[in-house]
Amino acid sequence: MSQHVTPAQDAAGAIEPEALAELRGYGARMAPHWAVPVVTVAPPAAPVSPSRIRGITVPAASADLVGGMSDYGD
Repeated sequence: MSQHVTPAQDAAGAIEPEALAELRGYGARMAPHWAVPVVTVAPPAAPVSPSRIRGITVPAASADLVGGMSDYGD
């Protein structure tokens, strides 16, 4: 008695890979389509002395929001 096995499909009908090797093969074939152009980036600007920063205002609500955050983020 022969057994017919169909590939697993998600709700959208896409066939899911059966093994990691198959998934890696799909990625290797698609990788050339995702080539990233080389972009030259300007070096970061030098830090500015705090004494040169003038005229900056922060709304009270924003200052309260930032002041209420923990040092490690919320």
